[in-house]
Amino acid sequence: DVIRTIRDPEKPNTLEELDVVTEKSVEVRELAEEEFLVTIRFSPTVPHCSLATLIGLCLRIKLQRCLPFRHKLEIYISEGTHSTEEDVNKQINDKERVAAAMENPNLREIVEQCVAEPDD
Repeated sequence: DVIRTIRDPEKPNTLEELDVVTEKSVEVRELAEEEFLVTIRFSPTVPHCSLATLIGLCLRIKLQRCLPFRHKLEIYISEGTHSTEEDVNKQINDKERVAAAMENPNLREIVEQCVAEPDD
């Protein structure tokens, strides 16, 4: 439920409405007592989507802010759905790159717009 309201950076739809993320693409596994591994696999709308990294960043930021339990996040492009999936996967799972991206005011503003709740 946490990620179903994230909006696409280019379209007025949510990622769920565009089938970029689905309930089946989310896996939660217990690592230790009260600590979980959350794995998300998302499918960009086109194989050459230039916003795939931004979508992954939005997923990561929203989950980091909203999950009420200790967790480790792994976010991946679904295998075979993007032309540069390996590079994008590295970027969105690298804490330093994520932190650097969120220091960019323009990028941060786009992420904030995408992750804002509809009532905000």
